[in-house]
Amino acid sequence: MKILAIGLLIVIIMGGQLNADNHSATDKKITLKLDVTSEVSVKGFIAPIGDTMSNSFFKEWNNLMNLRVAEPEKRYPTSIFRAFLPDKSVSVGVLWQIDKEGALKLLKQLHPNPSLEMHINMGDSRGLWACLRAYNDEFADIVFRIHAEFVLEDGWFTPSQFAGHLIIDRVKESVAFFKIHVPEGPVNYDVNWKRFGERRITTAGFCSQIELRAGTEDLLENVKFTESIRHYNDLIVSLVGLW
Repeated sequence: MKILAIGLLIVIIMGGQLNADNHSATDKKITLKLDVTSEVSVKGFIAPIGDTMSNSFFKEWNNLMNLRVAEPEKRYPTSIFRAFLPDKSVSVGVLWQIDKEGALKLLKQLHPNPSLEMHINMGDSRGLWACLRAYNDEFADIVFRIHAEFVLEDGWFTPSQFAGHLIIDRVKESVAFFKIHVPEGPVNYDVNWKRFGERRITTAGFCSQIELRAGTEDLLENVKFTESIRHYNDLIVSLVGLW
């Protein structure tokens, strides 16, 4: 199954930036920092697998039907979120690659055996990317997406992707909000089951919630940014992808 159509994301990667509201994205650069002495409490959720396209058959797969979050709540040093920050000053709209080790440590809260090396990759699983969406003197808003899967004892559980949102309090150099989740959709994962030795059986389905979260997202409701992505919905589509 082709996991997603990245569309505009390719344009972003090639161009390196999107237009900002008030200024050219190349005119303003900021440095993103986090205080490593603090901690962040992250909650994890995996809802029961509700539907597959082969319901009667795959209900026999216990490792799929019993898929649950590994750790419902965990405290992390704030330093782990440096994985989502660029290693240099950046402008609004600029993309950078996410540190793989930090991303894996967080994904292990959802499942003990996540993998960034997709067992099937047709060229549409394009790694780990983040983008500075907006900033002002108080906040910086980063969006990102990750391709990863869970390696089960007898197969693989492959979400469409993990979309993410990180808001940094620039004054306190702290994590104000963090969310990484599998976007909703009529189909948002596929699975391969090694039921008969080396023979693999494949299907797809829907899970209503696979998510890590810390803080509250509504803190940006009335915030006016110095610079931001003009067409925010286009950016979200590019990072979230379409099934």
